[in-house]
Amino acid sequence: MWLAIGSSLIGLSFAHATLAAGVLPKGGTYVAGTGAIASQGNGLVITQPGSTRGVIDWNSFSIGKTNSVTFDNGSGATLNRVTGGSPSAILGRLSATGSLYVINPQGVVIGPSGVITTGGRFVASTLDICNDAFMQGSGSLTLSGNSNAAVINLGKISSGGGDVFLIARHRVINAGTVAAPNGTAELAVGEQVLLQDSAGSRQVFVQTGSQGTVVNKGRITAAQISLQAADGNVYALAGSGTRIRATGTASRDGHVWLVADSGRVEQYGTITANNADGSGGTVDTQAAQLTFGRHAAVHAGKWNLSTPDFTIDDSTAHTLQRSLNAGTSIDVTATGANGATGDLGVASSLRWSGPASLTLAAYRDVSVANGTTIANSGAGNLSLRADASGIDNGGSVHNNGTIDWSKGTGIVSALYDMNGSFSPGTLVSNATWQAPLYSGIVTQITGYQLVNSVTDLQNIGNNLAGNYALGKDLDAGNSAFQTLGFAAGIPFTGQFDGMWHTISNLLPSFDAVFGDIGPSGVVRDVNVNANVGQVDFFFDNGTAILAIQNHGTIANVFTSGVIASRNLGNEYAGLVATNFGLIARSGSSAAVTADGNVGGLVIGNEGTITESYATGPVLGLTSHGPAGGLVGGGSGGTITQSFASGPVTAVSPQTGGICASSCGGLGNDVYWNVQTTGQPSSGGNLPASNGLTTAQMSDPTSFAGWDFGPNGVWVMLPGATHPVLAWQVAPH
Repeated sequence: MWLAIGSSLIGLSFAHATLAAGVLPKGGTYVAGTGAIASQGNGLVITQPGSTRGVIDWNSFSIGKTNSVTFDNGSGATLNRVTGGSPSAILGRLSATGSLYVINPQGVVIGPSGVITTGGRFVASTLDICNDAFMQGSGSLTLSGNSNAAVINLGKISSGGGDVFLIARHRVINAGTVAAPNGTAELAVGEQVLLQDSAGSRQVFVQTGSQGTVVNKGRITAAQISLQAADGNVYALAGSGTRIRATGTASRDGHVWLVADSGRVEQYGTITANNADGSGGTVDTQAAQLTFGRHAAVHAGKWNLSTPDFTIDDSTAHTLQRSLNAGTSIDVTATGANGATGDLGVASSLRWSGPASLTLAAYRDVSVANGTTIANSGAGNLSLRADASGIDNGGSVHNNGTIDWSKGTGIVSALYDMNGSFSPGTLVSNATWQAPLYSGIVTQITGYQLVNSVTDLQNIGNNLAGNYALGKDLDAGNSAFQTLGFAAGIPFTGQFDGMWHTISNLLPSFDAVFGDIGPSGVVRDVNVNANVGQVDFFFDNGTAILAIQNHGTIANVFTSGVIASRNLGNEYAGLVATNFGLIARSGSSAAVTADGNVGGLVIGNEGTITESYATGPVLGLTSHGPAGGLVGGGSGGTITQSFASGPVTAVSPQTGGICASSCGGLGNDVYWNVQTTGQPSSGGNLPASNGLTTAQMSDPTSFAGWDFGPNGVWVMLPGATHPVLAWQVAPH
């Protein structure tokens, strides 16, 4: 295959070189816009005034090795269309102050001596563009055509301030160098292609495929890079060093795309993606078939591979290992597209060291073959995810080999459907493993049943000692939900990992999602939006959105919505009614109304609350209803590094910015907003100086001892009036 491509490439380039020796573009006429075309020595100078747009039709457009063509078009754009029957061979110098388009259905070749430099975009294409759309400069252009000619670069193409696009129906080949340090470099084949104007992502999208081919055997350096063939093939060939390198800018992350949705991607070299700040960028590889050569690797922060179904054989395993050892975290997804089973199999062992993590996700089943080992020595994580779409298709995880984390400090998760199964095989954990602080993680290696629907969520009640993970965001549609364990008086003693998803529009019939989280129970990493207590005939002594009581661990949980009732004796809070356990790095913005005790986060705290907050309005309706921005009735436990900022309004004189009167256990790093809460006192043992103004709440230096560092617990977003937890704004 490579000999065939190479021979045709070389033959075509030399034929064009002979044709173009000592020549210049001929027969140029402006057909839209205005400008002047003048000879100057061994070259042409095209002057297009006022940074405007213009279209020139040419009989031919080739440049000899000793010749040059210069476009003085300011920051405008010039479309050059070749109407004659000869291909364009650029063997000399072609430059523009602005953007430059060369459209030739007979093909475009930049020879080994060819040099192209532009201040804006450079586009070489065998597909044509409508003059009117180009002149409008609307930001989106459609290119189309049925030419079988190629766009080939053997020379040097660079755009100082813009992008480089090489587009054809049949074949695009780069065997030279392409540089677009402030924009995108994109090679694409298709019968119809959309060219957009985006400051932050890729800009070329194949709308109609052509079974064409994109080949890179040269070097491409740009902020972002895309090789796209849709239903054709993409070849990223081997060579010394990195042949494809994305560097990122302030507005563009360092990103590489290799896309052949229903075709093939073959990678034989190293691809590197870094962001402008030096952190790892992203590489996305998407194809119906994936092939890797023995030197293939990705050096980035994240590598996402997507294909209909996939088996990790020896060559793939070596590619993944090289990338993982380089610090690249990898997500492999078998999508089940094109009628494939969507299964993902590991047929060759994978071993790596360091912090990079590996996710193997299948549309249906994930399997590890007999005699195969997956192992990490370092902080890397492993996730085996069945039913990646979260549709309850019976997705299962079958480990017939060995998962060895005996030298690893990361975690291993196996996720399978409630109507599927988990075969654990041989699991080896680290005897010295310790969970990260306030992570809520209990065991190093854990199998979780997936919760993919409200029905699945309700079915947790059938086994309150199980381990569960939220497979996707759930919109409950305000459907009725029976509080888990409430009717039987059985606590939840398992693990519920929200996996950073959101449950929205939940309507518990009477009380919270969980009745009682037991001493060994954990709820973590989830957002819950709910309406609680709107049915006013029910007498309730205390409830909240997440749980009535917590004797276990709640970590990284945030609630929102409304919890309100006007029944005598009701006591409400945004997160938990009574806390006897640990609440860490959690919060609530729920609006809370009750005629009894009312608190923004909890009603009563007899355990520990740390690194948490409440911002929702708190309303106490009667004189016997104490109200606090964070805690309602009182605290016999401890509260540290937390704050409240929601309005606190109550008939009862027992009110406070943090809690109602006689509230103890407040650390000196607990704060409240005196302006928004409307409360001059914390309601507890804090001095008045811990009451901050909104301006002070917007300043990280106001929070003594709080970690706002790059890997800290807290974040102050631009223009924010209070801190938020880092996990709330981090990508997951």
